[in-house]
Amino acid sequence: ALAYWELVVAEGVHLGPRVVILLYDLISRRYNSIKQFDPTYEDWFLSDPLVSKLRDVRAPLVLDVATGTGRLPQSLLAQAGFHGQVIGMDGSRRMLAEAARSVQSTSGVAERLTLIWQDASHLPFDDDTFDAVTCLEALEFMPNTRRAIRELIRVLRPGGVALLTNRVGPWRKFLPGHTQSPLAFETLLGSLGLEQIQTQAWQEEYDLVWAVKPGRDTGGDTRPLSNILHCPRCNGNLSSHEKALVCAACRQAYPIAVDGVIEMMRSDHRPPTAT
Repeated sequence: ALAYWELVVAEGVHLGPRVVILLYDLISRRYNSIKQFDPTYEDWFLSDPLVSKLRDVRAPLVLDVATGTGRLPQSLLAQAGFHGQVIGMDGSRRMLAEAARSVQSTSGVAERLTLIWQDASHLPFDDDTFDAVTCLEALEFMPNTRRAIRELIRVLRPGGVALLTNRVGPWRKFLPGHTQSPLAFETLLGSLGLEQIQTQAWQEEYDLVWAVKPGRDTGGDTRPLSNILHCPRCNGNLSSHEKALVCAACRQAYPIAVDGVIEMMRSDHRPPTAT
């Protein structure tokens, strides 16, 4: 019973992020079938309202943290009214492999989606970068929910939209220290500076929570990846170098895998050989 609670219900959260990632790696090929996503349902509750909220931004830049198999990016990029780009980030390499496999078969999606293997503890982007940030069904599995939300807000532009989920339902009580009541979650977001906070019923286990970062920034300017993404170790600028991104400051190399995923969490990185 204890093992079931920790590994199935709590998804290994009390054992640390490495265990959480390992569990998602193990189920990556079966994840979509387990969740039984309905594309129409995804459009109705997620991408359609997000496109509507971004309607005044010419070419929105969206960050989806804990993107998993990329269901939100795929739904969003399939919308006729969305003319922007999406960066999907996840700590599970095998989940990202499934996302990459899915988008390759969808015309017009792969070209506007960048997948990055990196956890959410540190987002390698400047402040005020994205027109929208999203994080679905994941905050309760992160080591420090408050810190993760603070990072999401940091990279969100003034006036930008945040779309998060809050764990509810009968299993919430089995995740002590990692879940909050709807009122407590809204209070937390408000304490971190978000405004226009609205909670919306979504699934039996999750509410959707929409919010806006105070201020105003027109956004929508198209920028190359090299101007957006930085070295997670030293925050240096990155440049392309033989199927890798290389930091100009510390010379750390981050490979771009065959499936297109930028691998920032690989433990065998090596600086490129001088030529």
